[in-house]
Amino acid sequence: MKTQNTKGKIVSAAWKLFYEQGYEETTIEDILFEAEVSRGTFYHYFESKDALLGSLSFLFDEKYVELEPELDKFDSEMEKLLFLNAELFNMIENTVAIELLVQLLSSQLVTKGDKHLLDRSRYYYKLLRKIFIAGQASGEFTEELSANELVKMYAITERSLMYDWCLCNGEYSLKSYSTRMMPYFMGKILKYKNI
Repeated sequence: MKTQNTKGKIVSAAWKLFYEQGYEETTIEDILFEAEVSRGTFYHYFESKDALLGSLSFLFDEKYVELEPELDKFDSEMEKLLFLNAELFNMIENTVAIELLVQLLSSQLVTKGDKHLLDRSRYYYKLLRKIFIAGQASGEFTEELSANELVKMYAITERSLMYDWCLCNGEYSLKSYSTRMMPYFMGKILKYKNI
């Protein structure tokens, strides 16, 4: 678990600095100081500062780990999904510079290597699958699609909202817009529409 914590410290420190100082202005030395790690430790996990651009999905997953204990307070699985979405988008809006989100999304389109956002081993996908399976078992979600298909639909919807927000250069609140629109986009998966 120490490995995850060390990598997480580096990622969190880097993205905090990218947001506060800008990507270009942030040096590896700044990241080392903020994360309280050595240069060797940094290079054990990342080959360069540019490699950190693909680590945003790791930061998203950490947010989901942090939020999961709060899910018990919701009565429905759809409420859980809407809560997770609102909290993630609030984090993005307040801690991720839009230019960096644009770089991440565009890099995923052209990369020949790992597409971090699509990595099915991410915590994000595991948690969503758990929620959709529970929702199907309780009769809340349709069984016309598999749990994996529902997860994919949800992930596509989230990426679409992020992409549009970037395309519009953040001229509206991502969290507020998503809070209004997500129930409409996801309404098709419900057996009833009472959200």
